[in-house]
Amino acid sequence: MDKVEANKKAWGLLAEDHYSNYKRQFETNRYALNPIVQRELGDIAGKKVLHLQCNIGADSIALAKLGAEVVGVDLVPDNTYFAARLAQDLGIAAVRFVTSDIMELMDNHQGQYDLVFTSDGAVGWLPDLKRWGQTIRHFLKDDGFFYVHDAHPFYLAMDEEKLKDGLTAIKYPYFQQEPDEDSTIGGYACEAKEATNYFWMYTMSGLINSLSEAGLFIEYLHEYDRCVPGMGGTTPDGEGLLFYPSLEKALPLTFSLKAIPR
Repeated sequence: MDKVEANKKAWGLLAEDHYSNYKRQFETNRYALNPIVQRELGDIAGKKVLHLQCNIGADSIALAKLGAEVVGVDLVPDNTYFAARLAQDLGIAAVRFVTSDIMELMDNHQGQYDLVFTSDGAVGWLPDLKRWGQTIRHFLKDDGFFYVHDAHPFYLAMDEEKLKDGLTAIKYPYFQQEPDEDSTIGGYACEAKEATNYFWMYTMSGLINSLSEAGLFIEYLHEYDRCVPGMGGTTPDGEGLLFYPSLEKALPLTFSLKAIPR
C-alpha cells in the first residue's frame, strides 16, 4: 500500500474517537489554541484562514471562535466529516472543511487567504516539503502571512523514553530521508490503534529552505522548551504546556515560524 494511503487509513481509525474527545473538551470549556500560537497570531478577526492538516478541526474551530473565516483541509475523509459535525454541534458557522491531500491541494481547491496556518503534529506527515512550500505560497495573499507551530526536529530525533529521565540520546537520525514506520497511531486524544503508518523526519534547514524557495521571507523563527499535551513533556507550566524539568532551557521541544511573501 502507498505510504500516504496507509496514513489516510490509519488516521481514519481515530476520527470518531477524536471527535468525541474534542467535543467534550469544547463543551466543558477546556479546549483553546496553544497559548503560544494565540499570542503570536495576534488579532485574526475578519481574516480568511486556510488551515492545512486540520485533523478533526479542533484548531480550525478555535480560530473561527476568534473571529476568522476558516477553511480546514485534511487528507482523511473521516476527519473532515467529523470536523464538520463537530462545528455543527458547537454552532460554529464560520468554518468549513475540505478533503484533500496537501500535495494535491493546488489542483483541486481555489482561493486566496490572509493566513495559511498549520499547528502541532502536522509537518512530519508530509512526504515533500518543497511541494508544501509551493502550496502555501499559492494560496497566500501578497499581504498575508504563513504561520506554523510544531515539534522541533532536533527534539524529534531524541529517544522519547530516555527524555522522561532527563537523558538525551539520538534514536531517530536527524537527516534520515526514508520515513519511519510505526505499527500504532494516536494515543494523545484517544487510545492508540494498531495501524501501519509512516512519519517523515524533517530538518529545520529543509523546512526553511522549502518556504524560501517558494518565495517566502522568514520573518521570525522561535524555539521553545515546552509543548502541548500529547507531544511530550512531564510537568505542566502555568499555561497548561508541558516541559521536562531537568531539560528546561536545555532542549527545544517546539518551534514557531512566521513567513510572508517577498
